[in-house]
Amino acid sequence: MYSEEKKSKSYGSIFVYCFFCFVLIVEVARFAKPYINVQNLIETEAVVEEGFMAVGNSGNLPCGLSKPSSASVRAHDQQKLSQAVTSDTRSRPPNSYCVKFQSFATMAKQLKENGGKYESRPFSVGGYNWTFLIYPVIYIPTDSGAYVSVYVRIDNSTLITNPKDVYAEITFLAYKSSLDKYQINQETEAQRFHLFKQQWGLLQFLPIYYFENSGYGYSFDGDSVVFGVDINIVKPFENWEVFSNEQNIRDPIFEWRLTKYSTRFLDSYTSDPFSSGGRSWSLKVYPNGVGNATGNSLSLYLLSDQSTDKGYLEAKLQITDQIQSNHFVKKVAAWPNATENGWGFDRFMSFSDLRNASKGYLVNDTLKFQVQILSFSKTDYYSHKSSVALPISNGDST
Repeated sequence: MYSEEKKSKSYGSIFVYCFFCFVLIVEVARFAKPYINVQNLIETEAVVEEGFMAVGNSGNLPCGLSKPSSASVRAHDQQKLSQAVTSDTRSRPPNSYCVKFQSFATMAKQLKENGGKYESRPFSVGGYNWTFLIYPVIYIPTDSGAYVSVYVRIDNSTLITNPKDVYAEITFLAYKSSLDKYQINQETEAQRFHLFKQQWGLLQFLPIYYFENSGYGYSFDGDSVVFGVDINIVKPFENWEVFSNEQNIRDPIFEWRLTKYSTRFLDSYTSDPFSSGGRSWSLKVYPNGVGNATGNSLSLYLLSDQSTDKGYLEAKLQITDQIQSNHFVKKVAAWPNATENGWGFDRFMSFSDLRNASKGYLVNDTLKFQVQILSFSKTDYYSHKSSVALPISNGDST
């Protein structure tokens, strides 16, 4: 009886133990299920995406190979390119250098035993020597994550003989035979190379298995693959201009008397040149008006004696009241107008006001004009070839 009781207790303990094991298994399965589904989903999406890349709209994988199984798509393959790098395809081959491996597998095996890096012979672009570096070995360099890594390196000796920064737009390419195009990954910003930064590239260019499995379309003629690079040197600007406004005007006021006004018969008259603010100017008057002011108003303009000085100007144009100092003033604040390519007014003063003796503008058959230059814009032009500013303002350099 004692043995039966002992046996009963043993069965009870086993039952309790099994029950807790069952509960534990159920809970683990419940928490693991979403993770398993997510992994399956990621793997399935990757297979579909690579399948579409390989078929190139033809509907069939090249060489009649079946699609790779989801097991061949590794989790790190879901990493995306940096936002600074764009990915696309093009038909045009590399413009700087190209490397073809007759056998990707053989080359990768040989490099694995020699540091995992292939380095091209030097080539010249933009007056500098470069080399093309390709890493086709899994996990070399560190953190590559089974991707092919590609770099370009500028030769140190060319930087020593010409010690200045070099800016270059870099594009890496891989030939995709299934599309007869090149897969390109391009940096959106020009890279800066100098004595202390001689190398730049992509740690994760394309997954290595793209080149190991011909179903992805990157290998051809058995096991051949092609890599390339574009290096476009961005030449710094050598000419530039500085636009500013001159407000501290030297000798800002000029006065001009036009005598024997009533006997003048020419369409227009121009004053002698005068200097103000370091420039040469002149006043021009149309006694009988010009344009839509002809026959009813006097026209007055300020002109620059340099054809290139055509910026923004602020000035006061005046006909002086020679009796009461009640001067007639109009302010101009504008770019040059079309009539004279200068600054002024077609309808500056009407004939009725001009000939009104009580207003004192026309005295002893003489008109007295005045201009006060308040400010003007200027553009100074510079060049790396010249250590000083070119003596040209508000116009094209020559």
